[in-house]
Amino acid sequence: MSRAVENAIAFFKDTREPYALLWLNVIYRRFGVSEFADALQRYDQLIAEKPEQAPLLRVFRRIAVYDNRLQAGDLQAVTAEVDLITVPALYCDRWGLLDNYTATLAKAVSHGGYMLTHALLAVIWVCENGCEGKLSKDFIESVYRANAALIKDDQVVNDLELEAAAFLYLAGQGARVDYAFIERVIAVQNDDGGWGYSSDSPGESNWHSSILGLFLLLHVKFPSDSYPTMLAPPYP
Repeated sequence: MSRAVENAIAFFKDTREPYALLWLNVIYRRFGVSEFADALQRYDQLIAEKPEQAPLLRVFRRIAVYDNRLQAGDLQAVTAEVDLITVPALYCDRWGLLDNYTATLAKAVSHGGYMLTHALLAVIWVCENGCEGKLSKDFIESVYRANAALIKDDQVVNDLELEAAAFLYLAGQGARVDYAFIERVIAVQNDDGGWGYSSDSPGESNWHSSILGLFLLLHVKFPSDSYPTMLAPPYP
């Protein structure tokens, strides 16, 4: 386990993938991984260097900065289906949630796949932002159960399963992830410290799968009854 975590940390040493850097900032705040102490600074550098991506990058910067400020037109960059689910949750303490938001999440859950995992991420952000009054306990439980069901009992480890497992741990629901899956995740780690999109299709490590694998193993290696929130709190 320790070696797997060390190798995964090394995999991201020089990453220039902006969304990976946001997750590395979360890892730094939650687990104190010193290698990622400058992740937010590196993210901000990429915002300056990539003007075509800057609007959406500024939107998601709120993960790392509570009082993150948007510029006019930034929200027009939110067009992907999964982003339309998560961004309202990310800012719900500022703007509230539409009355049909629960129905929107329920539709995402019924759709399955990455819509389902992002519904879970949205639930996490809704709760961290103090907007959970919009969601019933039964609905939240159904989201947990549906995500746990995405993790199959076979030898293949894929990106969707890694996302479901990592998000369940993020939600404080790691007990729903069978330890046999954790063992498979370690077994299929690539030599460079990352993970491919699916272990049954050998290839280069993928930043998305790799950040999820690292996030998952850190939770298993450092269990706690409570962690710092994923979203940056409203204080230093």
